Amino acid sequence: MSEQTKNTGHPKGLYVLFFTEMWERFSYYGMRAILILFMTKMLAFDSKLASGIYGNFTALVYLTPLIGGFISDRYWGNRRSIVVGGITMAIGQFILFFCASMVATDMHIAIILFVVGLTALVIGNGLFKPNISTMVNQLYGPGDKRVDAAFTIFYMGINLGALFSPLICGSLAEKVDYKWGFFAAGVGMACGLVVFQMLKNKYIVTADGKQIGTRPEKKSDLIVKDVDEPKSNVFVPKTEELKDKAKEFSPARIGLWLLIYAALWFVFMHFVGFNWISTLVFATSISASGFIITDPLLSHVDRQRIIVIYIAAFFVIFFWSAFEQAGASLTLFADKQVDRHIFGWEMPASWFQSINPLAIIVFAPLFATIWVALGKKNKEPASPLKQAIGLALLSIGYLVIAFGVKGVDGATKASMFWLIGMYILHTFGELCLSPIGLSMVARLSPARLASLLMGVWFLANAMANDFAGMLSKLYPEGGKPTSIFGHQIVTLNDFFMIFVVFSGVAAVLLFLISRWLLKMMNGIR
Repeated sequence: MSEQTKNTGHPKGLYVLFFTEMWERFSYYGMRAILILFMTKMLAFDSKLASGIYGNFTALVYLTPLIGGFISDRYWGNRRSIVVGGITMAIGQFILFFCASMVATDMHIAIILFVVGLTALVIGNGLFKPNISTMVNQLYGPGDKRVDAAFTIFYMGINLGALFSPLICGSLAEKVDYKWGFFAAGVGMACGLVVFQMLKNKYIVTADGKQIGTRPEKKSDLIVKDVDEPKSNVFVPKTEELKDKAKEFSPARIGLWLLIYAALWFVFMHFVGFNWISTLVFATSISASGFIITDPLLSHVDRQRIIVIYIAAFFVIFFWSAFEQAGASLTLFADKQVDRHIFGWEMPASWFQSINPLAIIVFAPLFATIWVALGKKNKEPASPLKQAIGLALLSIGYLVIAFGVKGVDGATKASMFWLIGMYILHTFGELCLSPIGLSMVARLSPARLASLLMGVWFLANAMANDFAGMLSKLYPEGGKPTSIFGHQIVTLNDFFMIFVVFSGVAAVLLFLISRWLLKMMNGIR
């Protein structure tokens, strides 16, 4: 690798990961664009049941990366986890293809295949998602200022796939047959696997040519060749390694967190009233995070940095629970209460989900340039402040759509331009929050917990997506009122104002504590 590439450009491995993630996201977002429409129109689920299933499914999609990160860090490494996860997801998409093919002939078999297909997607995504994100950071050396820009470029890969998938999968599903939408999503995942498998050995390497993401080596398996080397270079003897593992996984510590997990399960099931999937998501997220932060092998600085990750993840829940209405209530809104006619042609409702990724592709280079330019002048906002800005932009986006739907009821429809404007503002918020969050987690995580903590970051997405499904149930479809905390939601304006308020409050709180979080990051911005 040339000196120029090291210091001003980006490693070629970044673009291999870019295209691999692009095809995987094509697969996932293509399926997501048509999922709630498939449930309501083909499986005949009502909107509230479909919203609940959507929330539970997408929550599990972000819960399983915790397990995938653990398997990668301890046993398989990033590469093998990505390949196995990709194969499993491709199988899941093709099972959904067969599910859609069976709807007209045997609804019972179709529903079984529907559950099996979604389960395969959940498992495969858990292995794939945390590992490919972690590998981006490993392409760069410690302290490399290009990392935020690299994650923004990588994020463009996510959104390039997300741009075309609703257009292709949505058109096939809504204009031809839903089975072909799922089939196209499966083909997309297969393409991503081919790209990764063909190019990983040549390009996914460090600056000095070392392979990234291979199976983790046990210290006790390595041989010290020179006993006169400094102590920092001598590997820990097997006996000391076993002592460390005994501390990390002591029976008392495991037993304590299992008890806490059981208590959380009881509270969420019997007092909060969650179903078993929501309970699994929230109880696992809280107890797993607690287990990691109480690791006795963590240094004081590492523990402080992990606390920052947790606090940022908490605020991310507010962002994604509002943002992920795109695949639930906002798709129902686009389908039934938005005027989608352009010169006599009716645009598929799923196509609105391409607005966000298109805006990211257009504006991500601008944001990446801004961060780099500000960084050179030492004026770049710290990661927590960027995330607070992201939440504020999300709130403003919902304020726009809340204003646009005033007076809209079952007899009238809103202009599509209000929805487009909201999605663009949400995109600006996402560019301030999501790629920055991925970069922050990668930089703050101790090396031995890198993939696991990326999985923890996605736990916030899991809780947010489940919460998004719950909030989507409040959508006042057909003028039927719903309620939250005793407050009636009668109009679309009432519904959208919920998101204006809670995302706005979250933005203010995160802004107020951003300086304190920066101190806890101990020199990492």
